[in-house]
Amino acid sequence: MASAVLPSGSQCAAAAAVAAAAAPPGLRLRLLLLLLSAAALIPTGDGQNLFTKDVTVIEGEVATISCQVNKSDDSVIQLLNPNRQTIYFKDFRPLKDSRFQLLNFSSSELKVSLTNVSISDEGRYFCQLYTDPPQESYTTITVLVPPRNLMIDIQKDTAVEGEEIEVNCTAMASKPATTIRWFKGNKELKGKSEVEEWSDMYTVTSQLMLKVHKEDDGVPVICQVEHPAVTGNLQTQRYLEVQYKPQVHIQMTYPLQGLTREGDALELTCEAIGKPQPVMVTWVRVDDEMPQHAVLSGPNLFINNLNKTDNGTYRCEASNTVGKAHSDYMLYVYDSRAGEEGAIGAVDHAVIGGVVAVVVFAMLCLLIILGRYFARHKGLFSLTSSPRIK
Repeated sequence: MASAVLPSGSQCAAAAAVAAAAAPPGLRLRLLLLLLSAAALIPTGDGQNLFTKDVTVIEGEVATISCQVNKSDDSVIQLLNPNRQTIYFKDFRPLKDSRFQLLNFSSSELKVSLTNVSISDEGRYFCQLYTDPPQESYTTITVLVPPRNLMIDIQKDTAVEGEEIEVNCTAMASKPATTIRWFKGNKELKGKSEVEEWSDMYTVTSQLMLKVHKEDDGVPVICQVEHPAVTGNLQTQRYLEVQYKPQVHIQMTYPLQGLTREGDALELTCEAIGKPQPVMVTWVRVDDEMPQHAVLSGPNLFINNLNKTDNGTYRCEASNTVGKAHSDYMLYVYDSRAGEEGAIGAVDHAVIGGVVAVVVFAMLCLLIILGRYFARHKGLFSLTSSPRIK
């Protein structure tokens, strides 16, 4: 907002005085008398003040322009558009644009609304006050345009773990240019943005290079826009689909206590998870052939009547279109009485420990009884053993 004041009567009189001083002596007196007479007839206009404020409005909404006067003397107020066409002269609207409506008119204010604002309405609007000197002030209308469209595009619909993919987000036709932020889940990432300008409108494209891992499968990639014309979060997102090789784990389902002895049975289950789901799960014995009495049933390995020749490493292998993985189980077959001997030894130790505890307790009781006995007969012993005086 700025104000401009046209030359006043006193300024004109000062200029005329300079001209009179340069005139010939015969005309000098006449010019001075004429100047004094004119200056007495011109009002000074002191104390007038015209002001307004800049307006920022979102496209399609309503802008309000207010021309305000301090210490009004009922001078005429008018409002002009950026092309210097009169919108309102006092309370009269010469301009044939019904979007302009009078909100208030008085000697101290001319307030006008402009509905359904468009980008073409941007510019300077002038308030004029017909005083001496005449005053002028302008307000600037700035129109904000939110993005017309927000699009996100992923280079590949399905990615493989460890692969780097390109993700692009475009915010079209906004004013001013938008700011684009990237998120993978709750984690913010950094992208690279380019801005294109066309007819005072801006299109922003942001590029994100993303290396994906199996943990990213099903995680959303979010493109979020920040713009002064947008309240809250304007965003769009795509969910990552990541393929990864199997993860393999061997679970012993029998025996439950985990001790494998001669004559017992062994059952192992191979659990394999991947994307896509593994279609082939196989068992092999590392560096040896599988025992003839071993039974394979899909992910399960069953060996009946274990013996020491079954000792070794058993491997479960799983594969899918991404790759393959494996997990190993070390089998050691104990003697058939290994568990019983351990149990008998544990029982023997428990019995011995119990006997020792009883003996210690009995000795403590005996010591306590003897101590009390000697304490009670201490005086008798002293009297008997002392010499008699004659």
